[in-house]
Amino acid sequence: MPSALAPRALVAIVFVASLAACSSGSPPPKPTPLAPNEALIGVRQVWTAHVGAIDFPLDVNVNGNTVTLAGAGGTVAAIDARTGRDLWRTSVRTPIAAGVGSDGKLAAVVTTGNELVALQGGRELWRQKLQAQAYTAPLVAGARVFVLAADRSVSAYDGQSGRRLWLQKPPSEPLILRQGGVLLAVGDTLVVGLSGRMVGLNPLNGSLRWEAPIASPRGTNDIERLADLVSPVSRVGNEVCARAFQTAVGCVDAVRGAVLWTRPANGAQGLQGDDRLLFGTEMDGKVVAWRRANGEQAWSTDSLKYRGLSAPLALGRSVVVGDSAGFVHLLSREDGSLLTRLTTDGSAVVAAPVAAGNTLVVVTRNGGVYGFQPE
Repeated sequence: MPSALAPRALVAIVFVASLAACSSGSPPPKPTPLAPNEALIGVRQVWTAHVGAIDFPLDVNVNGNTVTLAGAGGTVAAIDARTGRDLWRTSVRTPIAAGVGSDGKLAAVVTTGNELVALQGGRELWRQKLQAQAYTAPLVAGARVFVLAADRSVSAYDGQSGRRLWLQKPPSEPLILRQGGVLLAVGDTLVVGLSGRMVGLNPLNGSLRWEAPIASPRGTNDIERLADLVSPVSRVGNEVCARAFQTAVGCVDAVRGAVLWTRPANGAQGLQGDDRLLFGTEMDGKVVAWRRANGEQAWSTDSLKYRGLSAPLALGRSVVVGDSAGFVHLLSREDGSLLTRLTTDGSAVVAAPVAAGNTLVVVTRNGGVYGFQPE
């Protein structure tokens, strides 16, 4: 683990989130035993696929019935979520550090060699060398590819040629999280997470439009002061709700750049939700629902404490979370009670579950990709 005393000239030193949460010397708490699965709703596995082991912050991209994802070894695949069959599959020939971003036509990943690689129909279109490593999946939007790098720089590239269009580089900090940050488009604004702030940029030139603080750095050392915004986020219209690492959750009006509310929270994974409720998993494994209107807690459950939970997915009447043993839990969105439990390959669920059409898609550390559908 990098030293928190490293000089600030050594920017973009990687700090692994899981290590930050470890207590010194004490064994981790034992996972809460699972209650019997009463299977109150019917869900069945309909297909499985494989992309190779995953050791980076994977973002599973959804466009209609297509999911685009990658394995650490360099495999990138677009899969039909209805059948589990490949629409295309290729290799970028080097390990992957961040991905996948896609608009349904162009896909992009970042390699461990700091290369941004663009793919179209499974064919490499171009690659460009980045000035710093990236752990956030590129954003493909408006015929451009946007990158949030580990030194908190933001850059834009022409989607067809790969030519860099602009680069904005704020002051760097010595420690960063090796997990996905916030990068999305809201209308004609590029919304980015920089430290504990949500920032609106002009996508044409990278100029600043607004800043909205969800959390302020606190504590006496660099580790305690980490407050990066982490993915995924929950967007409803112009309202974007996000989590600041181990500090807070909050919602921002991404047109005005106004903070609507913030609440203290201690989690490392992003949020999901709808126009009524937000859902998140805390560091100790609690699953929490907040009222989207004002941030008041609607419910919480500790039935999955210390089970190493993924970020959640709001799906129908359920909140879906994966755990470190490969179980997928469907909880009631009304009170957090268990509706049913699904199994995978026994390795950790490594990305937030996603919904593509009528299919729930889950990815595990061993590279298993699972498609589930209601019975």
